[in-house]
Amino acid sequence: MCQITINGETVNVAKTSTILQAARQLGITIPTLCYLEGLEPFTSCMLCVVKEQKSGKLLPSCSARVQEGMIIETDSDEVQAARRDALELLLSEHIGDCEAPCQKGCPAHMNIPQMLRQIAAGELDKAILTIKKDIALPAVLGRICPAPCEKVCNRAKIDEPVSICLLKRYAADANLDSSVSYIPASLPLTGKRVAIIGSGPTGLAAAFHLLQYGHACDLYDQNEGAGGTLRYGVDPDKCPASVLDSEIAVIAKLGARFILQKTIGKDIAFAELRGNYDAVVLATGVIDDSLAALTGVPFIAGKGFAADAKTFVTGVAGVFAGGSAVRESRMAIRSVAQGKTIAYSIHLYLQKKDIAPLAGRFNSSIGKLTIDDLQAMLKLVNTGSRKSPADTDTDCLTAAEAVYEASRCLRCDCRKPEGCKLRQYSEEYNADQKHYPNINRKNVELIDQHNTVIYEPGKCIKCGICVQITERSAEKLGLTFIGRGFNVRIGIPFNSELAAGLSRVAEECVLNCPTGALAHKKGEEKQ
Repeated sequence: MCQITINGETVNVAKTSTILQAARQLGITIPTLCYLEGLEPFTSCMLCVVKEQKSGKLLPSCSARVQEGMIIETDSDEVQAARRDALELLLSEHIGDCEAPCQKGCPAHMNIPQMLRQIAAGELDKAILTIKKDIALPAVLGRICPAPCEKVCNRAKIDEPVSICLLKRYAADANLDSSVSYIPASLPLTGKRVAIIGSGPTGLAAAFHLLQYGHACDLYDQNEGAGGTLRYGVDPDKCPASVLDSEIAVIAKLGARFILQKTIGKDIAFAELRGNYDAVVLATGVIDDSLAALTGVPFIAGKGFAADAKTFVTGVAGVFAGGSAVRESRMAIRSVAQGKTIAYSIHLYLQKKDIAPLAGRFNSSIGKLTIDDLQAMLKLVNTGSRKSPADTDTDCLTAAEAVYEASRCLRCDCRKPEGCKLRQYSEEYNADQKHYPNINRKNVELIDQHNTVIYEPGKCIKCGICVQITERSAEKLGLTFIGRGFNVRIGIPFNSELAAGLSRVAEECVLNCPTGALAHKKGEEKQ
């Protein structure tokens, strides 16, 4: 046995122990990518570095053995910087997008690729969950949205973009037409009440999400029908009132109360609302200066209420503003997205927590795709041309057309966005993928030679975990390192196919691959 000190705590461990094992004995977490308990340490990623104070050296904790009297730091600024550097070197040659361009281009940040996969599989019950996680009014938006997501769809670089909006409409309509429309689950009632002034897209979306947080919502509107511009500013031939009514009914079933034909400043005082509710949302649409003055909320003459662009907090405590009440917008999807963000901000406010923007995820980006990249993706999907109904205003896709169209998706997103440890740690250490530019990156490569698993060499960090797993499990061929130096890669011996190398332990290799290099073809789903 020997005694060492880690982050000020002393521990006695066997002399054969590594620093990582000693740290775990103390309950101290050290990040790893290329290490798996039970396998020999490979020391390739260098994410597990720690500092030994006496020598001043940075050591890989997964392989460095303990020595008597060591004093180890695991989380100093220097150690964190070294780990960030290791991550940035790995990211510099990582060929993969965490999120597809369509999801990044959607103002509501909906997981569009997951929706497309679910529709392609005929899983409409799952598709509506994916949609409604972020979009309160998908049947309406499926008819009127100008589809910014389709403008950035990679499939457009080959022929035409996937009909994302029509597919969203298809799934939403199918749910509304079913015997039981999907009603999202809500947290227990908190006893908090929110007044929402305006029942347009921003107000409806804010209520939709606030009610799921457990906060009661009353929506005030001067018109005789809820919906704002969705009811009074949209061509009914393009979006019938019955569709809007059906989606509003879902919000009403969640618990929303609609108090219509009430004008703020005339029928009810703004101060009265502030006194009766725990928070107030200004979602009135475009306002005039006189109405704005009645609220006492700071506003910019001729424009709208002054609100934080990321949290929609105003200068008055407990009052939030969004949609065209802040800045006029002709894109309802932006208003719906803002309603979701406003609900999150209010939820934090009502819990007396610091109000912060919805946290974004770290996103690796391939950058501009080449023709070769696109062709590699196209080999695995439906190569047919885009399907659209004769009249997109009145007609929708049939079930067969929807499955066909959804299967045109190139699958640009990662198949392991949650299970990828490279993404998790890049997020935790605030890594910058562009720190070490990869000027001559390799092409996208998709090895589809297995019934359930796909291999993407461009995402592999050469950790060797899969090689050791197949060796330990006595796979007939298994996986191995091929080549030397910077050109080394993981492959199957004798130029065999992936199925031959992973005949027994494919699931174990996918589970323990620290990136999305080895993944299930269907990908992972997280609702």
